[in-house]
Amino acid sequence: MSRGRGEASGRVWIGPSGFAYPDWRGKFYPQDLPANRWLRYAAERFDSIELNGTFYSLKSPDVFRAWARAAPGGGFVYAVKGSRFVTHNKKLRDVDAALANFYASGILALGAATGPFLWQLPPGLGFHQDRVAAFLDLLPRSTDDAEILARKHDARLTRGALTRAEARCRYRHALEIRHPSFVDPAFYRLLARRGDALVIADTAGLYPAVEEPTADFVYARLHGAEELYASRYDDATLASWADRIAGWSRGGRDVYVYFDNTAHANATRDALRLVALVQALGINQISRAA
Repeated sequence: MSRGRGEASGRVWIGPSGFAYPDWRGKFYPQDLPANRWLRYAAERFDSIELNGTFYSLKSPDVFRAWARAAPGGGFVYAVKGSRFVTHNKKLRDVDAALANFYASGILALGAATGPFLWQLPPGLGFHQDRVAAFLDLLPRSTDDAEILARKHDARLTRGALTRAEARCRYRHALEIRHPSFVDPAFYRLLARRGDALVIADTAGLYPAVEEPTADFVYARLHGAEELYASRYDDATLASWADRIAGWSRGGRDVYVYFDNTAHANATRDALRLVALVQALGINQISRAA
């Protein structure tokens, strides 16, 4: 599905965070395009999309099957944002059942379109080494692990459960921090021991922005240059990101970059601009943009 660190260069995926935004109609989506075709349209123009609806609620196997059908192949992957019930409500503690329900909700239907899992931690959660270590130990590292975990789901999955994977693949995980106490070598070591990534998050200066390599891949989220979830990135800033991406890729790391400045379809515009800049540097990244 992607190149690993041991090869000459890593693969790069760039796309938006989410796709189901009504205000993208007429700005990214054609005015007359039905909403049930938005995902297909976006997937044909980017080689990855970060699924953020999975953060807000448990989906169903049918929803994941529809997402899998919309994936155009050719290396396209979905990043999957982990449940906020796990990260924000339970705060990573006593989450065995919640993780089982999350992975049984249909994730195993994604097959070859399965990208990394994003776990965004809340601003009020500080670094507790034992709690974080226990959480990381629960995370499935492959579809085999996920099947075992999914079979432990409970009755809260009222729309069905899926416990058999569509295809075999390994899983990657990335953690996005929002509390300064996580800026700690002990936290980095926990991630590195398991091959998990620390998200490089640009949050207009609101939350920590840390570049600490702990995995064979890089996961970056660009939430907005000046205003969270809204403002665009200028040419110089995007060129700087393209240079960084090139360095990570040439160093052998796969790179995933998602734009979360979704207001007014800014995420799609900036993602397409970054795709062009990365391609101009000769990096192995394929855009489906027209």
